[in-house]
Amino acid sequence: MKNYVVESYENYNEENRLSTNNARRIEYLTTIRVLDELITGNKKILDCAAGTGIYAFHLADMGHDVTATDITPRHVKIMNDILETKSYDMHTAVLDATDMSVFADESFDVVLNMGPLYHLTDENARKKCLSECSRVLKKGGLLVTAYIPRYYIFQYLAMQDVNYLDDKLAKQLINTGILRHDDEKCFWTDTYYSSADEMEKMHSEYGFETVDHFAQDGLTPQFNEKADSWNDEQFKIWCDYHFSVCREKSLLGASNHVVLIGKKL
Repeated sequence: MKNYVVESYENYNEENRLSTNNARRIEYLTTIRVLDELITGNKKILDCAAGTGIYAFHLADMGHDVTATDITPRHVKIMNDILETKSYDMHTAVLDATDMSVFADESFDVVLNMGPLYHLTDENARKKCLSECSRVLKKGGLLVTAYIPRYYIFQYLAMQDVNYLDDKLAKQLINTGILRHDDEKCFWTDTYYSSADEMEKMHSEYGFETVDHFAQDGLTPQFNEKADSWNDEQFKIWCDYHFSVCREKSLLGASNHVVLIGKKL
């Protein structure tokens, strides 16, 4: 069966997504700042939807033992090409995060689930993904889950293009959180948008205690052109400010990307 998510990413420049402008860079900079604070020592890490490996390579560069998988073959090829320039080995593979049976139970200290969940429009698939993440994670290990807030996406779309200022689209996003590739006004691909409370409830149901919950990019995507006009010092001031408030609950619904980190009990 055709996978529209894979098709979308095969034709998208994911390798440059987090470096093309300041609004996107802040997502990466905030996330690695949190990860470096929480993941210390030499940990065994699975990045089960690594994209082209921006977080996987950062963690490997920090000395961790990283396995990086992704459902998109093009992404895995890019990671393998980058690995040729590295002095360390990293296991990579094309893998669906809803079935990680190639890995034994409790194989990893940390699992990064920073991509699959918001592309799983089927509830059972989301359950399989979280169940697999929990299974391969050691007790006391960390699960890092990224999601896109349901109450952010419509206002962002409406500001970008008046064609998305559509009552039917607004109600669909708010009531279901689901947009599929064949919907009339699908702007991306199959996607599931959730909320802070919903994500914490899902984590809890799979035996995770919340360790951290933060907005990766906050309000910055709403004024990305202004952010790109800042010099390095100005951008640093904004990054430090954002990091100081990124756990504020009101920002969790206003950010383009959010991360929830849970500890397996």
